Amino acid sequence: MTMKDPMSANSSCTSGSSVPSYLVMALSGLLGGVSMALFVAFLYTGLPSQINLGLNEPTSLYFNTLLCFLFFLQHSLMLRNGFRQWLSGFIPPIYLGALFSIFSGLFLLILMLFWQKSTSIHIEIDGAGYGVMRVLFFISMISFYFTIRSLRSFDPLGIRDISIHLKGKQTRGSIFTVRGTYQWVRHPLYFFSLLMIWANVSLTTDRLLFNGLWTVWIIIGTFLEERDLIASFGDEYRNYQRKVPMLIPYKWFPWANNKQ
Repeated sequence: MTMKDPMSANSSCTSGSSVPSYLVMALSGLLGGVSMALFVAFLYTGLPSQINLGLNEPTSLYFNTLLCFLFFLQHSLMLRNGFRQWLSGFIPPIYLGALFSIFSGLFLLILMLFWQKSTSIHIEIDGAGYGVMRVLFFISMISFYFTIRSLRSFDPLGIRDISIHLKGKQTRGSIFTVRGTYQWVRHPLYFFSLLMIWANVSLTTDRLLFNGLWTVWIIIGTFLEERDLIASFGDEYRNYQRKVPMLIPYKWFPWANNKQ
């Protein structure tokens, strides 16, 4: 499935707006792109502490929970259509995607830098199981990448709309298309994210906390996104909901087999 932000840029490019536009794109690429790459490594290596605050374990778990909630609040709030419409009253809509990328990258970097590592290990996988979990992680990571590629118009860094604006063109309106892994599950990016989160070979107390909080947040975020998608696409998306599972791909080609 692909969709485009319904708020398109209608204004033409002016030379006076070019410099800040390029600065916003550069900052989005730096904070958004680098933070996403580091987050994959962050998940794979088992959440090592970059800045050790010397907290005892109960306090460090509360602190880690606060870090997660700060990221959840920022990320979920800035994705909601109502907030984006409100923000577009102050900022040209073409910058909304890049601002989301910048702030998400910033909050994610803060989470990774200040995450406090626990020394208590509950589950440690070795032998053949170690290899299975590592392979599952890389399969999920590669699938995540190709799912993004299948969206084509999807712009996680918010750079595309600004670039089109600088060329004096207008962005296209919303479209609804089902392709790639979206034929099996309505939210494959969330599905593969969950696999990467849980495909870990050493489950410490802090890792279990991280996994649990992020799993609950992703599930809640899925329902919130469903609401926004229904508001954007109406019956077309409701028809998609009836045929394709939301988060767990338990049907074989449900979309292809049920298209009318």
